[in-house]
Amino acid sequence: MFTSYPDLLTIVQLKEMLRIGITFAYILVKDNTIRVLKIGREYKIPKANVISYLISENKTTDYFSS
Repeated sequence: MFTSYPDLLTIVQLKEMLRIGITFAYILVKDNTIRVLKIGREYKIPKANVISYLISENKTTDYFSS
């Protein structure tokens, strides 16, 4: 799964993988929905954490429900 992406992703790569907007990518990271490493000013997202997010039952549907 996602073999064309490196093991550590950037926010832009996360956005591309999930086909979401950049703002929502930052929400997922800042809310700790997808666990990341912060190195200096940059976020590095382990690909395994993205895959775990995708297969989890606890997706962020509450952002869209009212």
